Amino acid sequence: MVTVFAFVNMAPAIVPVPHGSAAKAFEKESTLSRLLGSGSAGIAELAVFHPVDTIAKRLMSNHGKVNCYDPRLRSLQIADIMSVSKLNSVIFKEYADVAVHRKFFSLFPGIGYAAGYKVLQRVYKYGGQPFVRDYLAKHHGSSFDEAFGKGTGKAIMHATAGSLIGIGEIVLLPLDVLKIKRQTNPEAFRGRGIFRIIKDEGFGLYRGWGWTAARNAPGSFATNTKAYVQLFGGSAFAKEYIYKLDDYNSASWLQNFVASIAGASASLVVSAPLDVIKTRIQNKNFDNPESGFRIVRNMVRNEGMTSFFKGLTPKSVRADWTQLLMTGPKLVFSFWLAQTLIPTFNRMGI
Repeated sequence: MVTVFAFVNMAPAIVPVPHGSAAKAFEKESTLSRLLGSGSAGIAELAVFHPVDTIAKRLMSNHGKVNCYDPRLRSLQIADIMSVSKLNSVIFKEYADVAVHRKFFSLFPGIGYAAGYKVLQRVYKYGGQPFVRDYLAKHHGSSFDEAFGKGTGKAIMHATAGSLIGIGEIVLLPLDVLKIKRQTNPEAFRGRGIFRIIKDEGFGLYRGWGWTAARNAPGSFATNTKAYVQLFGGSAFAKEYIYKLDDYNSASWLQNFVASIAGASASLVVSAPLDVIKTRIQNKNFDNPESGFRIVRNMVRNEGMTSFFKGLTPKSVRADWTQLLMTGPKLVFSFWLAQTLIPTFNRMGI
């Protein structure tokens, strides 16, 4: 949470520079508006999308092949996971054969850990990124303009701020680990409560931190185009080039919605392989960890390259639609809500 508040007391002056300039990218929201808007988005996302998140995590954790390509038929063949009964057992586990209402409520494991993690994550990410963005605008805005040109430089600066915030998100990793284990491998707890687990596992709860940082900020900062297509970069790109907005906070709810779709889609496509690896690291039993590189090797050998995109690509009714059609709307919803609520709260004088 340190990063979120690091720039609270900074009040940079607005420098009169041309339209679309990164050096002009100071926003006027109050700190409280940023925190309330992002926190509200996190609570709303949790209330609406926790079952969806559980389904996505269980499909990513499944080790069966989603599909396979037969060159003789030149088509994707439906593999074992695609049978209705198999898909049902992957998603609902031991509740696969119970009544519908019990199936639904079985998708809420780890809701307590998710509440702590999701609200803190959204406050940190959506509320913290503007502080980093303002810092970059004040101290390095002209450098972005010179390197990439006005407009493009501003969008890349927003993306860079989002990437830096994303790397720091690993501070919250233990809550994410516990949430994922509850959703996909509850046997790992063996009846232990959170304080006993923290005492027993210690820094083992940060297992997979490197893959998490890589997922949150894909690519090297040496290649700014990779950071550019992330959540904040895709959204900034849409506001800059589709709607020609000088002040991103002036976007309407519809413009924020479209910009959020652009940002979320870009983020999911780039981070999907790392998200699958991260999820598999974190859902292992505490006493049986597995390295990310071993997981990668086994996935390539046993499941094929398409396994890195489980839950991403929509292909008719196949099982790998989940992340784009489920996780996608979740990310669009929370990002759109935060981008809409923050300036709204600010206009209310909060």
